[in-house]
Amino acid sequence: MEFEGLLARLWEDYRNINPQAGRIHALLSSRGETVVNDHVAFRTFEHPAVGMAALAPPFLAAGYSQAGTYDFPDKHLRAVHLEHPDPALPKIFISELRVGELPAGLQSSVAALLNQVSPAFLAHPWLCAAGRPWNLSRWEYEALGRFSEYAAWLAAFGFRANHFTVLANSLRTFSSLPELNGFLKSAGFALNGDGGEIKGSPAAFLEQSSTLAAPVRAEFSDESLEIPGCYYEFALRHRLPSGSLFQGFVAGNAARIFTSTDRRRE
Repeated sequence: MEFEGLLARLWEDYRNINPQAGRIHALLSSRGETVVNDHVAFRTFEHPAVGMAALAPPFLAAGYSQAGTYDFPDKHLRAVHLEHPDPALPKIFISELRVGELPAGLQSSVAALLNQVSPAFLAHPWLCAAGRPWNLSRWEYEALGRFSEYAAWLAAFGFRANHFTVLANSLRTFSSLPELNGFLKSAGFALNGDGGEIKGSPAAFLEQSSTLAAPVRAEFSDESLEIPGCYYEFALRHRLPSGSLFQGFVAGNAARIFTSTDRRRE
């Protein structure tokens, strides 16, 4: 029950930041669909106090174990995914920014953020859902974003679910991911077109798409500003030659999906 409480808290926080997720969920439900969550994703900094290992404990305590590792050298990221023996529970995808690969000035900026984090905050049993524990100026946010949109998003939103994911395999009124995408676009939702709306292929055993993160007002120490918040992802998993459904992730797909929170410049 405690773990179910964590998932419920993550979903409510996520839906508050990303109301389009609630609208899409309702639209699918109105077609008679049962929406199954494939995975929940989190972002963090590579640091002993807040890194991937610090976010994982509530999931490990609930019976999850590490099932895959991924590397994104161009984005200065690495990631793991966790799975539970109960296939009804969502997979967990945790990525972290390699702070040591940032320019020296930005490393100092991240260190200044982390220095604001109190021991009480770090002791939170659900650090992955604890929110943003630091003050941040618009200048700091934009400086981070010039090098890494991922870093800017993480600095602005802190520790919470970055996105939830609809398992398209569970949908019965759509024959393909492009058909689902067409439905979403006809309902007015903008999709991430980076590298094409569909990331991956049946040959890679995983196809993914996502909405673009809608703007949300964020509070900075010097002003408030509308910036991209969270997005909703859609994943279609294909069967391996063994006949089992592919349960992992594809780094090339994920690298494109990450851009769903990038700021859109005219």
